[in-house]
Amino acid sequence: MIEFNRDVRPILSDACFACHGFDPKSRKAKLRLDVPEDAFAAREGTFPIKPGDLKKSEVWARIMTDDAESVMPPPHTNKKLSAAQKETLRLWIAQGAKYQKHWSFETIQRPKAPEGRNPIDAFLLNRLRKEGLKPTPEANRETLIRRVSFALTGLPPTVKELDEFLADKAPNAYEKMVDRYLASPRFGEEMARHWLDVARYADTHGLHLDNERLMWKYRDWVVKAFNENLPFDKFTVYQLAGDLLPNPTNDQLTATGFSRCNVTTGEGGSIDEEWLYRNAVDRATTATQAFLGLTAGCAVCHDHKFDPISTKEYYSLYAFFYSGADPALDSNVSTTGPFVKVPTPTQKTALEAAAKAEQDARVALEKVAGSVKYADPATTASAKPVEVRDVLFDDAFPPGATNRNTTRNSADWVTDPPFRAHSGRRVLRQANTFFHEDVIQFRSAIRVPGAATLEAWVYIDPKQPPHAITLQLSGGKKLWWGNESTPGSLGTRLGALPKAGEWAKLSVSLADLGLKEGQSVSSLTLQEHSGVVYWDAVAFKGQSVPSTDVLASFQVWWKSLNGKAPPELPADLKTIAVNGPSKPHAETDAAKLRAFYLAHVARPATEELNLRRAEWEKARAEHFIAADAIPGTMVFRDLPVPRDSFVMLRGQYDKKGDKVVPGVPNVLPPLKPADPKKRATRLDLANWITAPENPLTARVAANRLWQQFFGTGLVKTSSDFGSQGEPPSHPELLDWLASEYASHWDTKKLVKLLVMTEAFKRDASQSAEVRAKDPANRFLSRGPRFRLDAEQLRDNALFVSGLMSNQMGGRGVNPYQPPNIWEPVGYADSNTRYYLQDHGEALYRRSLYVFIKRTAPAPFLTNFDATNREQLCAGRDRTNTPLQALQLMNDVQHFEAARALAELALAEGGKTTEDRVAFLYRTVLSRKPDADELKLVVEAFTTQRELFAAKPELAKKVVFAGESKPKGIALDADTAAWTMIANLVLNLDEAVTRN
Repeated sequence: MIEFNRDVRPILSDACFACHGFDPKSRKAKLRLDVPEDAFAAREGTFPIKPGDLKKSEVWARIMTDDAESVMPPPHTNKKLSAAQKETLRLWIAQGAKYQKHWSFETIQRPKAPEGRNPIDAFLLNRLRKEGLKPTPEANRETLIRRVSFALTGLPPTVKELDEFLADKAPNAYEKMVDRYLASPRFGEEMARHWLDVARYADTHGLHLDNERLMWKYRDWVVKAFNENLPFDKFTVYQLAGDLLPNPTNDQLTATGFSRCNVTTGEGGSIDEEWLYRNAVDRATTATQAFLGLTAGCAVCHDHKFDPISTKEYYSLYAFFYSGADPALDSNVSTTGPFVKVPTPTQKTALEAAAKAEQDARVALEKVAGSVKYADPATTASAKPVEVRDVLFDDAFPPGATNRNTTRNSADWVTDPPFRAHSGRRVLRQANTFFHEDVIQFRSAIRVPGAATLEAWVYIDPKQPPHAITLQLSGGKKLWWGNESTPGSLGTRLGALPKAGEWAKLSVSLADLGLKEGQSVSSLTLQEHSGVVYWDAVAFKGQSVPSTDVLASFQVWWKSLNGKAPPELPADLKTIAVNGPSKPHAETDAAKLRAFYLAHVARPATEELNLRRAEWEKARAEHFIAADAIPGTMVFRDLPVPRDSFVMLRGQYDKKGDKVVPGVPNVLPPLKPADPKKRATRLDLANWITAPENPLTARVAANRLWQQFFGTGLVKTSSDFGSQGEPPSHPELLDWLASEYASHWDTKKLVKLLVMTEAFKRDASQSAEVRAKDPANRFLSRGPRFRLDAEQLRDNALFVSGLMSNQMGGRGVNPYQPPNIWEPVGYADSNTRYYLQDHGEALYRRSLYVFIKRTAPAPFLTNFDATNREQLCAGRDRTNTPLQALQLMNDVQHFEAARALAELALAEGGKTTEDRVAFLYRTVLSRKPDADELKLVVEAFTTQRELFAAKPELAKKVVFAGESKPKGIALDADTAAWTMIANLVLNLDEAVTRN
């Protein structure tokens, strides 16, 4: 019996609906074939389709005619029906031409599962019988634990985990193993990897300068949500409307970053109105595809040609997002608003305590300044100089000072660096493989003392020393230290770069600075060229005559104001400050002004003031430290008053059509706003998406999980559940899974159900003859087997070698990368134009935490088919190229991992070559080598050992690959030979495949 959704709709959708479908603007002859009302209606005495009567069906006549002018589909469409397709249409019309609503729009009805097994297996076995296929037996235990480990954590099992599972003879040993991996924090990381493709998460804005954005807290929230098993309905609601929940938590606000992950721009010539439109289009399109599996974006310019989504309905969805409070352009900064700080309870407590401590210290300082006995030096007329030290910055910039730099973001302060600050706790970091500049603008100009020397402490990064560093005070010369060959006009060279890896003091005389005693300095400019440098404790040292010094004499300072009140002065003191000391004034007002001067302007005049000032400056720095420790993230919020939304004619941002209000497509269940009298909100939309009557959400989500664990979704086109998508291979199974998931929205429960099936546990081996009957394994007669994803390939090498860092969360890291990946695509003033590789632990973080620059993602990701995250991706392709083999064999990350794995084999693999080969196999493949494999690999080792013994210089190159320090547990020739064998095992097909 022919079924419309299964057999006929795919044919009509491909060949007919473009001209005879939902979109009236592209419809030919005013004929619709997607609905029976039109298809069956008489037209001038003829019927397009006459159910049960082929002779009276004009559509059938047009399909079968040889007349090029009449045949359907027309020749110019390049759509030609096959004999099998024609036969399907013939039988369908002959059997009564029964239409069905598109399968994915039908209400989910929980089908009764066949008797006797896990319901999933029962549905699959029924289909296998119909296809004449027999399932393969269960895979061996070594294969099972490796399959489960990769599926649930993205990593292979350890040898210890392998041995424990092999030794566990309990009937529920497999289930216990599954539960252990589900409880691992690595589970959330692996699950998040798939969702972040859907959410199009990245670490840069994506267009024009493609500058960095601070969104990594959203990525970390996704990991946390999966680890804590946040129900999928809440997972959905938080991302679409977490900000609209009552008293939203930090997690709920962070989750709204889903709608801030879209590509944005800050290009100067951009038009605000256009980008408000584009941003809303992206968000509406992504939300409908991510949660509903619909290609609603096809209705931006015209009614959807294949699915029942009109342009007006699309813009009703768009209206939910068009009132976002974020600006049209991102300003090329990392904190484009709305941006919120999201402290942990501990961080919030620490910040509140630091703020109170600073306030208390300030009050104490001002109290002392108001009561201290102070003799103004101006009254003594002494010309005797004293030694002074005026700090330009140390743990913080002076109050009121501002910073601008080449990143366009805040200054890069590092607290408690591993090499220790020279003074205090914080140092100013500059890092760029080309050029970085910080300009510190002082709110109140700094006077140059007499006989002055400028001191600045610098720490040159030994791993990435710059070619040069420069320093300049406003009104003075630009000075630099570094290689004489450094290109560019850098000013006056004072010497070589200071020694790397230790704090060094730069001392510059007044003459070299190009300044004069008493001259006002309003800014300090620091630069580094092509490396990493840290600055600390920049200060003037010199002499002062207190009787004439504005920082020692209150009267001199007061007169120097010349009728202008300092911007930091409290409002109640501005009048007396402006009037100056010569005009009549109350002594109480003068005392208040003097107290302010002693507390916040003058050098400490007494020991007690010196103590209180130091306490306040330390408390102020601690307040900055506590604030800086709290990460922030871009979130989504609405404007207080929503923008009006319109149908944008032909998808043009400046061509408004009919006004629309937030709403949903009519083909789906109606929206039920919480307050029917008010405009529908994103929270209403989120609740509608997760409502029990919505036929799409559970199907789409369950299908993506099936795709994740079995390689291909029950609906192969996991991002398109519309007419152009493929129908499900197992419709009843999909609906059973969807109804099951929607009954609890417990993701871990459903995942466990999938990996506990016989289908998941089957052996992947199958004869070529049987495999030919189902080459893509859509019927699951054999176990799922496919190549590891890009992140898993890198993580596998790091994990088995012992190099992997298990640190979770935080800003994206920059591991090894070939040269000139970022640079050719970067604009001159982009803060991601030049790639600055990280060092130490950051090199060995999981791939989930690698920094993603949209215009040039990490090549290890791109090479193995990862998306650039510019738009939603619900399923990656898998390609096979020679470049992939070159990466796995030669990339420094993989080769270094092979060397580290070789050292593990030497240290822990036993004493004989055979034992060490077996160790490598069990570590990488979770099994022992067979006799033939053992013989071949031992022979390969012997050959490699001889080669490296003859060429020790090559052995040393192998041993010192990468930045991790070799352990030196064997001769270089031995370590190098074992490195080549480890590399061989890591490159086996079995090693790069989830079998």
